[in-house]
Amino acid sequence: MTRTLTAESVAYAYDRERPVFRQAGVTVQSGELVGFAGPNGSGKSTLLRVLCGLLKPNAGRVTLDGRALSSFRGRERARVIAFLPQAVNPAFALNVFEVVCLGRYPHLEGFGAMRPHDKEVVERCLRATETEDLRGREFMTLSGGERQRVLLASILAQEPDLLLLDEPTSALDIHHQIEIFALLERLARKGYGIAVVTHDLNLAARFCDRLVLLAKGRDVVASGPPKEVLTAETLSDAYSAAIRVVAHPETGAPLVWAETPLRAEMDT
Repeated sequence: MTRTLTAESVAYAYDRERPVFRQAGVTVQSGELVGFAGPNGSGKSTLLRVLCGLLKPNAGRVTLDGRALSSFRGRERARVIAFLPQAVNPAFALNVFEVVCLGRYPHLEGFGAMRPHDKEVVERCLRATETEDLRGREFMTLSGGERQRVLLASILAQEPDLLLLDEPTSALDIHHQIEIFALLERLARKGYGIAVVTHDLNLAARFCDRLVLLAKGRDVVASGPPKEVLTAETLSDAYSAAIRVVAHPETGAPLVWAETPLRAEMDT
């Protein structure tokens, strides 16, 4: 089933003096990987939380397949949309299998026990994220890359159609960053709709189908394929920095870097 999650002219402010965005609009659909990019304070994570229903917009609306997201009950929404925050630290000492089992909560009756089908789903998610060999390990003893794959398995166990991830690669080395983005790309090809907040424009250019670029106090300043969004002019304006963009010599994807001021310029 094709799903469409849409934010239409949404506004959100933590207080009257600090509007994060005033008329932001974005769409996430099944079968695509969408990257949310922009400088610190531009509202990327806040917009993601508005999209998944954790924050209520001050204005505008969020819809899932044309129906107001606010009309969905918690479990009903969790069966369609899964959200992975930046940091997850279980309050109890759980092993990997138990962490992934937590993702089945929206499908259980009350606090009911796991059924055979639920265990089959968990096993499938462990295999999909290549974490089955970690099943007996305590979650908190895992490396950063292993934890992220386990957490991804946990939200996949919800059997959602849409995945919203807030900076899933922020604490990872380059190998594990690529590993996570490659996995997200494969999931999108299988039909999942995925939105991911990221600061790595080059990874986003390589793996994302679309990018949404936000700028502090200016809502969404660009949206579209990476080659259309990641231009030197647009990025320099959004980040208030001198940014250059060229085509990657092998992939043709945009290759982004910030120009470093000469020491003489820095000393003036």
